[in-house]
Amino acid sequence: IGRALVERLRAAGRDVRPVVREDRGEVEGAVALGPLERAPEEALARALAGAAAVVHLAARAHRRDAGDAGAEAAYRAANVDATARLARAAVAARVGRFVLASSVKVNGEATRPERPFRPEDPAAPRDAYGRSKRDAEAALVDACRGSSTAPIVLRLPLVIGPGARGNVGRLVEAIAAGRTLPLGAIDNRRSVVGLANLCDAIVAALDAPKPPAGVHFVADAVPVSTPGLVRAIAGALGRPVPLAFVPVVLLKLGARLAGKGAEIARLAGSLEVDPSSFTAATGWRPAHTLDDELARLARARG
Repeated sequence: IGRALVERLRAAGRDVRPVVREDRGEVEGAVALGPLERAPEEALARALAGAAAVVHLAARAHRRDAGDAGAEAAYRAANVDATARLARAAVAARVGRFVLASSVKVNGEATRPERPFRPEDPAAPRDAYGRSKRDAEAALVDACRGSSTAPIVLRLPLVIGPGARGNVGRLVEAIAAGRTLPLGAIDNRRSVVGLANLCDAIVAALDAPKPPAGVHFVADAVPVSTPGLVRAIAGALGRPVPLAFVPVVLLKLGARLAGKGAEIARLAGSLEVDPSSFTAATGWRPAHTLDDELARLARARG
């Protein structure tokens, strides 16, 4: 997301100062600070000097240990402590807007039919990652309270685009390799957001005449089912659709026996979000379709 956003902002003539853990030459002009939870306060101050806004995308994510008891401290350091330190530095530097990329997992893992998550819904995270993003949001709000810095939280569903990792990356690799996926019988609805739409949304958060402070969801216009996503990826890659029809009850039973019950539950369940508060606050609407984004993903793979 960071690389795509930097490219988008620079193409529009914006002055951008990318901050990374380690400078590997992937982003021109990047400032390497190491892990933000341990970066010296003086280095944070220099990185933020003169900035009008901060977009905080760094986080510990896409790890398979988010449900492990021992993972709590690692997620808290990378996601909560780092956000708190960066937010305090932004307030001290009188940065006008602080945009935090958060996660739908703050609200939970599944939604009921025709009842998408909304910003006012109570938090109900189920793993260390979700809890860390919930607490990162709270740390940002606490740091900005009483200051001129507007805290803007964007809770994101599954992000799709070139370079996607996590479940999207694994799904793309499985389809590209021709593996048959036993997901054809699933009937669900999941919100996703394409990388281009997400970059548009972040720009809208930066440019709205009134800062859209608070919590908002961002998502593409049309939710997609898990089999629908598999078909769309296969079409973009020019591969046969690799779906086998296994009854969902048997799929979940087999997954539990294999120790992958939670993973299949996420693939089989619905998870929708309502982005209308962000549209009302900024005028943003998703301009790109899922097929647009998957075509970009396929081109990036070569």
